Amino acid sequence: MSKVITITSGKGGVGKTTTSAAFATGLAQRGNKTVVIDFDVGLRNLDLIMGVERRVVFDFINVINGDANLNQALIKDKRVDNLYIFPTSQTRDKEALSKEGVARVVDELKDNFDYIVCDSPAGIEHGALSALYHADAAVIVTNPEVSSVRDSDRILGMLASKSRRAERNEAPVDEYLLLTRYSPERVERGEMLSIEDVQEILSVPLIGVIPESEAVLKASNTGMPVILDTDSNAGAAYGDAVARFLGEQREMRFLKAQKKSLLRTLFGKA
Repeated sequence: MSKVITITSGKGGVGKTTTSAAFATGLAQRGNKTVVIDFDVGLRNLDLIMGVERRVVFDFINVINGDANLNQALIKDKRVDNLYIFPTSQTRDKEALSKEGVARVVDELKDNFDYIVCDSPAGIEHGALSALYHADAAVIVTNPEVSSVRDSDRILGMLASKSRRAERNEAPVDEYLLLTRYSPERVERGEMLSIEDVQEILSVPLIGVIPESEAVLKASNTGMPVILDTDSNAGAAYGDAVARFLGEQREMRFLKAQKKSLLRTLFGKA
């Protein structure tokens, strides 16, 4: 049975598109036919993160308006079997995401894919609500800072009241928390909220903790989902998060500050 996963947050800049790309890639690596959709009409960053910006001919809005069909707009990833990218428009307004049009496209995708990963804009504007509406599961992405966590709490309220599942009085959307840009060293110095602090505020099952890492920026700049960088802590942490989403038991890693050896301290190496 097909499942719609919405990657969302209340605040911008927390790593939603990075997470959408990594999550979709991880699901496809495990043999699931997966499509990742960009709901951020007007900005459109998913195609850059996925490294397919030059291959975009038709987009989400073209399909909604009947200017192209799904087969024309979907872009098959060249690195991972079973993975497809569905870009959106840079030139249209978010209002182009009509409720009926989005529902029609999502239902068609459900006939062809195991997982539909929705890269939602931040906040509660039209594009974000369109992505939230169809969610069967939601991954709430937040940084360990008060404003990000507070805004995520508002998104949880929207999921409980404005999703299609809530509208139809069906089982609630499955909610998962993903903590990004986590630095144990900064937590120890009192510069960041701890994992326990965030969980206490949001009360959502924690699916993963992504450590602060230069590998994320490097992957974004080279058009490669960071989960494919198996040598990085961030890539490994995303792999763990996908495994947990699929029901595997995995120990949380990268939660403690690394102690520097005497040589590293003397020579100033991180």
